[in-house]
Amino acid sequence: MSRMLVTGGSGYLATRLIADLLLGGTEVRATVRTTHAAAGVREAVGRAGGDDAGLDLVVASLTADEGWAAAVADVDGIYHLASPMIQADHPDEVVTPARDGTLRVLRAARAADIQRVVMTSSFAAVGYSPKSDRDYTEADWTDPNTPGLAPYPLSKTVAERAAWDFIEQEGADTELVVINPTWVAGPTLTSQVRSSLQVFTAMLNGTMTAVPRQRFGIADVRDVAQLHITAMATPGAAGKRYLALADGPTMTFLEVAQVLRDRLGILAQRVPTVQVPSEEPPALVIHNDRAKQELGFRPRPVEATIVETAESLRDLGLLQMHP
Repeated sequence: MSRMLVTGGSGYLATRLIADLLLGGTEVRATVRTTHAAAGVREAVGRAGGDDAGLDLVVASLTADEGWAAAVADVDGIYHLASPMIQADHPDEVVTPARDGTLRVLRAARAADIQRVVMTSSFAAVGYSPKSDRDYTEADWTDPNTPGLAPYPLSKTVAERAAWDFIEQEGADTELVVINPTWVAGPTLTSQVRSSLQVFTAMLNGTMTAVPRQRFGIADVRDVAQLHITAMATPGAAGKRYLALADGPTMTFLEVAQVLRDRLGILAQRVPTVQVPSEEPPALVIHNDRAKQELGFRPRPVEATIVETAESLRDLGLLQMHP
């Protein structure tokens, strides 16, 4: 039986990954920022049918060295998912902890002779700079100097670049694999509405009356978690990044809203039917061929992900339906 470290253990993706690892017979140590988060992680694991007897929760922060040596002790691999998701007045409030936290994890991995780190980056580090054809593979990078780049995509780009530079220059025998998901959706195990789930609740509650004109890829949280596990176990994945998204064309928020209305009836009666006035988003193609060919990635249909996201929010009582 192996033991894996998962950073950022209370998150939307992390709780799914932890549950899947435990269900597969792998022991897990997970980092949380405070001891108060521990109960929520264990509850999330229980929702997936996992046994938390094999789960060890420790406190470690992206902004401090304390705790990381103990966190990586006696683990066979590291899944680095922790990254700040905050509204910041200045980009450095997001970029600095994302970059420095990643380097803390990688230094701890190297010092402990950990063979492989699988890091969660984002499509934000791939496709957020202007490109004439809007056609993206793992060879593409967001330019951190892109005018008007928001703090979150900037942080993901800077942190991933720093990770690859560290591995090349100081990584010794530690291997790195990076997963770059598009917008992550799918059933949640947590009782807190975070990240992409906030868009779904705003649509379904009726608090979002018009959707932004934006086109994007969608990745199912369950598929992304499994892709992390496969990336850890596949020897040939070392030194590569993998885009993760569902099959089929990219979507707009209005198309997501249409799926909800078509499939969920009264639950979706408040979903918006109009877009914010602006230019129509240009065509967007994102390729998941590398993940399919090298890691056997078989994503769920995107409509199933959209519908099951909403159903999970309903089932957990996270929709405050306004009259």
